[in-house]
This record gives sequence, C-alpha cells and structure tokens, in this order.
Amino acid sequence: MQASPFSLRRAAMLFATPLALTAVLAACGDSGSGSQVVVPAPLPSGTGTATPTPTATAVSYNVDNCFTQTVQGQTGVTATLQSQIIPDTLKLDITRSTRFPNGRHPADPVVDILLAELFLDMTVTGQGPNTFANIPLNPPTNDKPFSLTFPFLANPNGSPAVASGTGSGFNFRTDADSAYVSVDRMGNPAIATALVGSATKNSYNDATPADDATNNKYLAEYKNELHKFFDLIGDDLTNLGLKICARTS
Repeated sequence: MQASPFSLRRAAMLFATPLALTAVLAACGDSGSGSQVVVPAPLPSGTGTATPTPTATAVSYNVDNCFTQTVQGQTGVTATLQSQIIPDTLKLDITRSTRFPNGRHPADPVVDILLAELFLDMTVTGQGPNTFANIPLNPPTNDKPFSLTFPFLANPNGSPAVASGTGSGFNFRTDADSAYVSVDRMGNPAIATALVGSATKNSYNDATPADDATNNKYLAEYKNELHKFFDLIGDDLTNLGLKICARTS
C-alpha cells in the first residue's frame, strides 16, 4: 500500500521537530563534561481516537394495523385479516368469486396469500395479497391434475391403502355440526401453526370456532406471536423494499 504525500510530510514534520530542538540545545550548552542535553518529549500523535460505532436503536412494532387493515379485493366477512381468522374457519361468500380467502380452490397459494396479509401494508400500490405468491418459487402446477368432482383432490401417488367401506355418508350441506368431530384446528392455513404459541396449542385445539368469537378469545395470542415474527424479520422485509403493515416507533 502506498502512503499519500500528505501522510509522509506530516510524519516527517512530527519527527523532525524534536530532533531539531535537540541539536539547537546541544549547541547552546557548555562544552566538555557536565554539559547537559535536554530532549523534549515528542509531540502528541496526530492520529485521532476512532469514533465509537453507535449502538443500533431497537425498533418497536405495533401489529394492530395488520389485523384491521382492509385487504385488497375483499369485502364482508373477508374484508380484514381479523374477520378472516376470527373465528378460525374458512369463510365463503357465494355472491362473490371464490378464491382464497373467500373460499379456497385446491391450487390457491393459500400460505403465500396469508403471509402477505400478515406482514404487508395493503394500502401501498404495487403490493398486496399476491405479492409473495407472484415470486416464481412455487411449482407452476400440481404434479397431478385435480378432480372436477368432490373432494376435488388429485389421485394419490403410488398405491396407498384404500378404505374398504364407503364412509359415514356425511353430508356437509345438510348434516348438523354435531354429526362430526373436530380433530384439528386448521380452518385457515398457518394460523394454528404460526400464530398460536406452544403453550397455548392444546387449549386452542380443544376449543371451538364459537370460543374464538367470544370476546376475540385468541386475538391477543395472535398479536403476540406476530409481534415476535416482526422482531425477527421486520427489518429484513423493509430492507427488501416492502412496506410492512406494522407501525414502528
């Protein structure tokens, strides 16, 4: 590495000054024994103390807006994230087109859509419910075509065991809720998985959609878990140029 001329001149001046003073004082002193040469202390170094790196200020996130903002293209029971997930059931308004979160088609990128609603500001032009779904990471189609009749799922891969009976004949349109047993709480993708903490999962799975709607029983839990996610990746989303729904302070 080559030093700049300015650096070299400065160093020469710093070292030359005490040497010149030494020579002058030696010449002025008595000759012979007993002569004393006084060498002054070196001048202070011209190198300044490095400025300390400032400590990053912690960002505080308020996630309330994420639950109450209007989702682009949605009205009624799916107008906001909060109305979509409380109670934690899949909503369907048959007077409107059926794509998640209003109903669900087998090929709908439901997790990507829900994550966009959880993290992104829906009022910003250029981003919305399909922002993450439009990232070309998902397979373009299912590996097998979906059925056109209920339950609309594709045939399984391989040769899995098939039930020998015909089932209970449960009719989703006419049978009462009491005719079936709830074994899991996956009304909406990622809610029970991501927005319910480990300590609450058992009670959440044992509860019912009616419990959800009673005084928004699990809303505080949802907000607490989403806040944790923003603490982890909120700055990363912002650094990507995305506008987040959480308010910062």
